[in-house]
Amino acid sequence: MFSRPRRNRKSEVIRNMVQENFLRASDFIFPLFIIDGKNQKTEVSSMPGIYRYSIDLLLKEVESCLKLGLKSFDLFPNLEESLKDETATESLNKNGLYLKAIKEVKSNFPEACIVTDVAMDPYSSDGHDGLVKNGEIVNDETLEILAKMAVAQAEVGADIVAPSDMMDGRVGYIREALDAVGFTNVSIMSYTAKYASAFYGPFRDALDSAPRFGDKKTYQMNPANQREALIEGMLDSQEGADFLMVKPALAYLDVIKLMKDNFDLPIAAYNVSGEYAMIKAAAQNGWLDEKRAIVETLMGIKRAGADVILTYHAKEVLANNWI
Repeated sequence: MFSRPRRNRKSEVIRNMVQENFLRASDFIFPLFIIDGKNQKTEVSSMPGIYRYSIDLLLKEVESCLKLGLKSFDLFPNLEESLKDETATESLNKNGLYLKAIKEVKSNFPEACIVTDVAMDPYSSDGHDGLVKNGEIVNDETLEILAKMAVAQAEVGADIVAPSDMMDGRVGYIREALDAVGFTNVSIMSYTAKYASAFYGPFRDALDSAPRFGDKKTYQMNPANQREALIEGMLDSQEGADFLMVKPALAYLDVIKLMKDNFDLPIAAYNVSGEYAMIKAAAQNGWLDEKRAIVETLMGIKRAGADVILTYHAKEVLANNWI
């Protein structure tokens, strides 16, 4: 008698009984965008349902998420052009938007896990993730800036610093800088395999952080490469990373699985802005079932091996009890 796998699909009860992967609130990190001012909330035009918040409204948004069981947040600043310069000095301003926002969220909601972005592009007049000299993004001189940035974020309450710059050696440099001033418990979630992707466009709209010249292909990875991710993962692990991240997620599910199969560290995946926007645009046009598409997308990322998913869908999934 041959096997009949359909017997385990014949009812919802049995399908649930044999389900292999699950999504939970604790799997998600919710990215949030911050703007200056008071009582300000502006929608990102290319990301329907996603907003930039002034700090007072950011606190209300975090509170509403916590009530849903969503407890981890990745914060990103949208800064005025007048505050940007070649060396990202605003990133160290304790009275500035970003460090103030981190401090306010953490002091009001100590139970929240705050992930912070370590990269120059939100503060750089050049729009690049590293220091620019004579038209070149220089690696080693950038590391000192990134390390100071990470320490400043730790000082105001960051639980996890997440270097997104893709400079060589930055994980070890940041780990040493944090440990030297007593922040041995601050974790590093490294953007380990961050690809030079077309799917970042809406995010750059949200932060007004597109590069002013050229592109990011000299430091972000070639989308054609897979084995290179293993080199990056090995280096970040040796340098002291606590999480390894793959970004984007959907076009790189094979890379997520590769990292999961080869490293013992938790694997994070960033379900990026362009991936979010595609589903939203298709749903608005009636081309697909939004709920099913979102849950299927997130389940695919989880099934590939992601332990943690950074996603703009996090709040709506939980608010609507879709998982």
